[in-house]
Amino acid sequence: MEELNYLLVDAKVLPEVFIKVIQAKMLLAKGKAKNSSQAALMAGVSRSAYYKYKDAVHLYDERMGDNLVTFGLTLEDRPGVLSNVLGALYKAGANIITVNQNIPVDGVAIVSVSAKVGPESLGREEILQTLNALDGIVEAKAI
Repeated sequence: MEELNYLLVDAKVLPEVFIKVIQAKMLLAKGKAKNSSQAALMAGVSRSAYYKYKDAVHLYDERMGDNLVTFGLTLEDRPGVLSNVLGALYKAGANIITVNQNIPVDGVAIVSVSAKVGPESLGREEILQTLNALDGIVEAKAI
């Protein structure tokens, strides 16, 4: 089996085809292109180059590093509790990445929420205090 090797390279030194492949992938992801052929055309890259590099070229988001936090929550099983949690995270300036909720058992649901927090958002501890103060939250902790 082939060993995977990754490099972090400044885009300015790469051939333009890689940048165009990223642009095509973003057009597809945002729904601005209906299919790969249209995305490649819009980005100005050939379909063959797009297909050759699409699984090997990825956009690096330096903001994803230390700014990702996962909250482990125990919520009462009643309408609106999860919605209040998501609203509180929005107000705190957190950008929600994933939400996973288990089937409620014994009147509570276990939920994990991963979010990006940054300089413009409340800090991790402040967000935890906000979540723990919400009605319907049995427990909130950072994982």
